[in-house]
Amino acid sequence: MNYMFSDGIKVRSRIVAAGDQASLRGMRERVQALPWILPILVLLTTSSSVVGAPVKVRFAESTTHGFLVLRNERGDVLAHGELVQAPRGPRVENRMTFRFKDGSFWEETLSFTQSKVFRLMAYHQVQKGLAFPEATDVSFDRDTGRYRAKIGDDDAAEGNVELPDDLFNGMASTLMKNLPAGTTATGHNIVFTPKPQILDTELRPEGEDRYFVGDAERTATRYLLKMEPRGVAKVVAPIIGKEPPEVRFWISNGTAPTFVKSEGPVFVKGPSWRIELGAPGWAEKD
Repeated sequence: MNYMFSDGIKVRSRIVAAGDQASLRGMRERVQALPWILPILVLLTTSSSVVGAPVKVRFAESTTHGFLVLRNERGDVLAHGELVQAPRGPRVENRMTFRFKDGSFWEETLSFTQSKVFRLMAYHQVQKGLAFPEATDVSFDRDTGRYRAKIGDDDAAEGNVELPDDLFNGMASTLMKNLPAGTTATGHNIVFTPKPQILDTELRPEGEDRYFVGDAERTATRYLLKMEPRGVAKVVAPIIGKEPPEVRFWISNGTAPTFVKSEGPVFVKGPSWRIELGAPGWAEKD
């Protein structure tokens, strides 16, 4: 199961109504604070960053076909989904699809290798319909070093991109299943504005929660997926109100860890949605 965080983030300028004096005052205060930030920005641009490492393979991925349900904060079903995964030569291809009740569509496809460590090789994400603020079609490929991002009605952006070895896009829950108990992983995600931007990413255990299978009690580790801009953007983001969202995953404990659910927004400033395991419906017998 892979997290469906939308990598087609569209950064827009904040528009303040002329009559909104409080907003204008807040904007002036942020502008006045900029001179104090500039020395920090200089330090950030000249200092080296901590580099994460790819997660080691403890449980190799193989053929999988799972069923998912996407719910809003009230528990209402928004969409039904499927996860289909299968080996393709030396790589594993993973495709997750959600079809919304209002006709909206979301799909994420990725391929990765798992020789000693997990390594993301290619990624493609599409979203469209009323459930989303704008249509998105983004992709990147490690072999070619190219990306393409089409967001909303704007022209597509494409070009070369340097991909870190420890990319997490679409692989969060897979990596969490492979983390030894109590350990944290650091790496990166790529988002598009529409040009590619690197986010520092952390997978961190927060604690354990109980769940039930019938009357049988089980436990799952609750993980936090936290993403932060790098360098200059990291300092400016809180000021302009564009900090990436936090997302939580629950991975079952035991000899065969697996995804149980996740909670968090799919796009920046979007509502918190919950992904859970589902089951197919059956046609009635004649």
